[in-house]
Amino acid sequence: MRSHRIASIPADGIGPEVISAGLEVLDAIASRDGGFRLAVDHYDWGSDHYRKHGVLMPADGLERLRGADAIYFGAVGAPDIPDHVTLWGLRLPICQGFDQYANVRPTRILPGVTSPLRDAGPDDLDWLIIRENSEGEYAGHGGRAHRGLPEEVATEVAIFTRVGVERIMRYAFDCARARPRRHLTVVTKSNAQRFGLVMWDEIAASVAAEYPDVTWDKELVDAMTMRMVRKPRSIDTVVATNLHADILSDLAAALAGSLGIAPTGNVDPQRRHPSMFEPIHGSAFDITGQGIANPVASFWTAALMLEHLGEREAAAGLMTAVEQVCAAGILTPDLGGTATTKEVTRAVCAAIRGANT
Repeated sequence: MRSHRIASIPADGIGPEVISAGLEVLDAIASRDGGFRLAVDHYDWGSDHYRKHGVLMPADGLERLRGADAIYFGAVGAPDIPDHVTLWGLRLPICQGFDQYANVRPTRILPGVTSPLRDAGPDDLDWLIIRENSEGEYAGHGGRAHRGLPEEVATEVAIFTRVGVERIMRYAFDCARARPRRHLTVVTKSNAQRFGLVMWDEIAASVAAEYPDVTWDKELVDAMTMRMVRKPRSIDTVVATNLHADILSDLAAALAGSLGIAPTGNVDPQRRHPSMFEPIHGSAFDITGQGIANPVASFWTAALMLEHLGEREAAAGLMTAVEQVCAAGILTPDLGGTATTKEVTRAVCAAIRGANT
């Protein structure tokens, strides 16, 4: 029997609620499939760890995670700790430390879910957004000087390297090639950012020549937001910088119905290090502990993780169960329903088990 070691980091807010639900459905699909098992290591890192120890994860955290086949991550952030402290204390050190340079965010309208876009259906919105995940605007370079004085200055340096842009561009073209429409949209802001993002445009054109079977176009990020709303059918696969794709993928999730259904994979395509999979909704402290957090994003994230581990049939089975439950109207309040986290989880587990009878 195949075995996969998973590092579970629920972290903050609704993270423990949705990761617990995700592990439950993963156990159900592994039991149904019968061909693999998941060995789960649990890590209590996050804001509680920070309050006790002054750090969000131990100094040897990456070494502890290195032996995992994948990382299943919840959300990080707390109202009493600055967001930049929590983000740079846990999630980003893992992404950058393991060079998870491709952030993969699929978006589509699930059965039973209503998009805020008028008359939009499943065929109108089926996107894959590829986010450069290691440099760009989130490179972490810059600083502040003369703090508290009128002449205080802060710099935030976006870093774009040829190797970084080329590798994410090739990854995006490969993803586009694997999808039925074989079309890629390259998003930048090269009219205003005339150095790094002009280089993005140039590298995109150069890499595109290696993919004659993939059509592609360019869009400025502000125009892309309008295109996503007004012409969703024109979009298939998208590649953008760390910041731009972060924003666009949240818009995409909202257009598909809710942030509560959107998954993410932080992927090292070379598989030198474990990749990390997480829902994109954040810690959502406004609903923490109420039992109404939408677990669908964590389920879809779990399916992405299974695909990465080579368990494609199990991933497909899990998503089929999720779609059946959504189509049956078993939805949490963010999608207009009345179901609780546990009720959705039980329904998905039942659908998984029923698929084998």
